[in-house]
Parts: sequence; C-alpha cells; structure tokens
Amino acid sequence: MKPRTRARSVALQALYEIDLTNHPLGSVLQERFDDSQLEPELVEFATIIVQGVMPLVVALDTSIAKYAPEWPLDQVATIDRNILRIALWEIAVDQKTPIKVAINEAVELAKLFGSDSTPRFVNGVLGSLVDHLNDVIQTLNHPKV
Repeated sequence: MKPRTRARSVALQALYEIDLTNHPLGSVLQERFDDSQLEPELVEFATIIVQGVMPLVVALDTSIAKYAPEWPLDQVATIDRNILRIALWEIAVDQKTPIKVAINEAVELAKLFGSDSTPRFVNGVLGSLVDHLNDVIQTLNHPKV
C-alpha cells in the first residue's frame, strides 16, 4: 500500500471508531498511530484528515445526501460513509489532492474495507458530487449560520 493510502487508511479507521463509539478523538488517533507505525509526515497527514473531517461531518453528510439522494445516508454502511466523507473533504475543502486522485484513493479504501459493491458505490456517489462541485465547495466552505 502506498504511504499516503496507509495514512488515509489510518484516518478512516479512526473516523470509523469515533463514528461507532464516540470515543475521544485524541485517544483514538493515538491508538491508531501506535498500531500503524506511520512515519511522522504520514501521522500529520492522517491527523489533518481526521481533524478536517470531524467538525464538518454534518455538512459533509448533508452534501452527500443532497447530491446522491438515491443512497439514503442512514442506510449507508458506516465504513462507506466515512470513505465518502474523507474523499469529499479532500476534494471540496482541503483541495490539495487532485480530484481523480482523491476518487481513486477512496475506491482503493473501498476495496480494502468495504463490501464487494462498495468501490462502485463510492465511485458513483463521488462522481455525482463532482458534477455539483462548485455548489458543494460553496456549501462546505461557507456554511449557513
């Protein structure tokens, strides 16, 4: 697995645990980092992802639900939902990862952690979001008060 894919994998595992258990972010990240033995720059990258996604979970989910209504978010597997959150955050908020790379990375995580249908599902949802990217960026970067 490529180094940044491993970092995304650790971030995904942390977000998944937090989503299911509501454990504190700091302790979850520390445990994941202790288990993963990531290099310092990859620890930083994974931390940035988790700390970027966490405060925007509701906004990310709202965008996913709005532009992919055929997949009700409450029926989406927790791991799949977090893969989508990471990719959407990278594409629309962080904007440092090229769109195709973020989608490919999400599909790779889907292959590793999701069901057989997850890669296609993730690719489809992200494709729909990218079709409305300007609106999504506007919503995520300028949330209504």
